[in-house]
Amino acid sequence: MNWLLVVGGAMVGAPLRYLTDRAVQARHDSVFPWGTFAVNVTGCLILGLLTGVAGHVQLLLGTGLCGALTTYSTFSYETLRLVETGARGYAVLNVTASLAAGLGAAFTGVALARL
Repeated sequence: MNWLLVVGGAMVGAPLRYLTDRAVQARHDSVFPWGTFAVNVTGCLILGLLTGVAGHVQLLLGTGLCGALTTYSTFSYETLRLVETGARGYAVLNVTASLAAGLGAAFTGVALARL
C-alpha cells in the first residue's frame, strides 16, 4: 500500500504547485517564470529536510508531495519559450538561478535536518 502514500502526497502537491505558481506569477510583471522557480526551490528544500527520513514519510512527502510539486518539464518548457521569444538573458538566468537556488535549498535542508 505504499503507492497510496505517494498518491496522497501527489494529490496535495499537484494543486499546490498550480496554485502557488499562479499566485507568485500574478505578483510579478515579468516574463521570468517566478512561479515555477519558487515551487522547484521549495521542493528542493523539502527534499533536503527529508534526507534522514525513511519509510512512509519519505513516500508521502518526498516522492508524492515533492514529486508533484516540482516540475522539470515545465522548467524546461519555460526556458525554451524564453529563448524562442528572444528573452535569452532570462533563459540563462532561469537555468543558472534554478540550479544554484535548487542546490542551495537542498544543501540548506540537509544542514537543517542534521541540527
